[in-house]
Amino acid sequence: MSEPEDGLRKVARVVLLDPQDRVLLLHGHEPDDASNDWWFTPGGGLEGDETREQAALRELAEETGVTDVELGPVLWERVCSFPFDGRRWDQDEWYFLARTRHSVASEAESMINESGLTDLERRSVAGARWWTYQELAEAHETVYPTRLAELLNRLFDEGPPSRPLVLDTEIV
Repeated sequence: MSEPEDGLRKVARVVLLDPQDRVLLLHGHEPDDASNDWWFTPGGGLEGDETREQAALRELAEETGVTDVELGPVLWERVCSFPFDGRRWDQDEWYFLARTRHSVASEAESMINESGLTDLERRSVAGARWWTYQELAEAHETVYPTRLAELLNRLFDEGPPSRPLVLDTEIV
């Protein structure tokens, strides 16, 4: 994959909500250090000439097997930079709202679609979990994007923004 002119990898992420307004997060870690872990929304980089919408749906299907979603608007945009697997990743991320009919909490662990994961993802994704706003607000785990609980609370109170909110640049 060639580097974009601005050096930022274009990424589409999905804020997947179930009928109870729980958000699905994947549990990731450094491939060689499971103790260095965090939670994050499904998604990944664009491939070829696909749109961000296409990438969001493809990544969601590849990572979770979920295909029966209603893809909504872009909620948030952010630029981030972080170390992972021995290199630095510089990304321009768009977060799409999506809804699914999946609602059983125990389904989340089995929702990881091993066959759709890349080798790196198989070595670094440990599972998935549906989180309530309250659980996120009280969590001590690392969650990306930072302030996800606050962002979800605003989404639930005000609905989707008329245009995407630009989140602070995050450098880890």
